Amino acid sequence: MTQHTGIRKIIHIDMDAFFASVEQRDNPDLRGKPVAVGSSLARGVVAAASYEARKYGVRSAMASVTAKRRCPDLIFVDHRFDVYREVSRQIRAIFYTHSDMVEPLSLDEAYIDVTHDKMGIGNATRIAEMIRAEIKKQTGLTASAGVSYNKFIAKIASDQNKPDGICVIKPHQGAEFVASLPVRRFFGVGPKTAERMAALGIHSGADLRAQTEAFLQQHFGKSAGYLYRASRGVDHREVKPHRIRKSIGGERTYAADLVNEGELEDALEKIIDIVWNSIEKKGAQGRTVTLKAKYADFRQITRSRSLDRNVEDKSEFAVIGRELLNSILPVENGVRLLGLTLANLEGAEEEEENKLTDKAGQAMFEF
Repeated sequence: MTQHTGIRKIIHIDMDAFFASVEQRDNPDLRGKPVAVGSSLARGVVAAASYEARKYGVRSAMASVTAKRRCPDLIFVDHRFDVYREVSRQIRAIFYTHSDMVEPLSLDEAYIDVTHDKMGIGNATRIAEMIRAEIKKQTGLTASAGVSYNKFIAKIASDQNKPDGICVIKPHQGAEFVASLPVRRFFGVGPKTAERMAALGIHSGADLRAQTEAFLQQHFGKSAGYLYRASRGVDHREVKPHRIRKSIGGERTYAADLVNEGELEDALEKIIDIVWNSIEKKGAQGRTVTLKAKYADFRQITRSRSLDRNVEDKSEFAVIGRELLNSILPVENGVRLLGLTLANLEGAEEEEENKLTDKAGQAMFEF
């Protein structure tokens, strides 16, 4: 990639099937076989799937029963987040040999701004290849890379030639590349939004680019500006090496629906303990407490309360959590998932997508 005044050189590194690949690396018996990291219980969820499993349509966040139905030979293995975090630290150390401008998005992916790289290499494509080679050498794992002039395109490009691939989109190629994409590839365009777009005749980046910003505002509200710019290959966001966590929370999916008030209250107390422990570890303070509940029919609700100051301590956090739970009682349908979050944070550490685990239940996602 040639030097352009004012144009950034950004790499997005995304590990290939990270959790599952670590398990296959450490257990030779799993290599070449369909593997899912997660619980095989009735209410279990797939945290990650190997590429062998993905051929059958198994995906992360899929219900384990669905995954097993799609792939009867699927092998479930328990997660080992301590191991994943250690490998993640190895990978990030490699990033920092090239730039201090590293923005982790999760344990297995990050943006790296190499506009002014430490080694003076000056070529983002070469740096990306060096990083991928060093990751393979140190960890035995493969990574895919997207190289471009902004974060939006770099992230999409990293998924273009997976696994173990690289895709380079230069500044003069950006608009054309984005135009060729189905709208579903745009960050934030989920199935429902894609359906609404299809009803309006918008199927590709080119279709999106053909719309005025006013039209997008009318149909997609606050997302209009982002969609308008992204469809033109424009993204001015900088790589931020210190991303401040916006919230800390935990949620748990239950093997059996919680129906009576006693069960729900007991479940909430356990979540309060785990979440507050994480809040204290992070040294965080926040003003908004949010309760999340998902019913047996998958209908989801949230209830929040914001203070004009930070939540004082665990006792106050617990009191607010209980009040929010009481506001949804009694429940007509059983509750299959319960979660609690502290938001509007001050003083939290650098953001990282960690996963907490309660020994009695599912992985708890902290966000």
